[in-house]
Amino acid sequence: MSDYNDDLRLAHALADAADAATMARFKALDLKVETKPDLTPVSEADTAAEELIRGRLGRARPRDAVLGEEYGADGGGPRRWVVDPIDGTKNYVRGVPVWATLIALMVRGEQGDEGVVGVVSAPALGRRWWAAKGSGAYTGRSLTSATRLRVSGVSRLEDASFGYSSLTGWEEQGRLDGFLRLSRTCWRTRGYGDFWPYMMVAEGSVDICAEPELSLWDMAANDVIVREAGGRFTSLDGVPGPFGANAAASNGLLHEDLLGYLTRP
Repeated sequence: MSDYNDDLRLAHALADAADAATMARFKALDLKVETKPDLTPVSEADTAAEELIRGRLGRARPRDAVLGEEYGADGGGPRRWVVDPIDGTKNYVRGVPVWATLIALMVRGEQGDEGVVGVVSAPALGRRWWAAKGSGAYTGRSLTSATRLRVSGVSRLEDASFGYSSLTGWEEQGRLDGFLRLSRTCWRTRGYGDFWPYMMVAEGSVDICAEPELSLWDMAANDVIVREAGGRFTSLDGVPGPFGANAAASNGLLHEDLLGYLTRP
């Protein structure tokens, strides 16, 4: 049992509430969608889910800070919840079921902030994944009905399955050649997108994944789950954790090979 079991139970309760709110508006014909300054969409479900999570955190953990995609940062101190109310909003607004609520708790230590709890809940897929520091990573319908996750044992890129989101960002950052070389080397590549390939790495059904441009709320929960499943989660420069504005995740055995392809010009 970890020291974060109460926080993990709270994160599940938050995810339950968010799932109910987001599913109630999924595929709604009158769903309201706006365009943010960065030209990405935001729906009324995104804002409602984050408001709901923030309200419950304010009552349950009033001293904790919160960082969310839609409403920014509130509070200070050594404990911070990081929330993406709907990761995969473009899918959500088009009726594609691959989207999830991401909830993480980060705690400040001597080495800086560290993710200690992560929950990824994808209600339209009927799936949820979670982890707490020192307790392992799991998937299932509840804390009492779960299967432990473990990354794969694949040790050669030629045998590896590679998950990613799209080609656009790689081209914009001048990393497309390396991305294409990696794709041609791997046994299989698929553009699953958003949270899903990271969860597949944790499950062992995908061996490596990477994205060239991300925010902390896109990565914080994924980081905890991948690490607790026995994998590695770093920036493309190899810095551990979700702080590098991009991500590389693997079963650990293939991580240096993955970085080698994506950091070469």
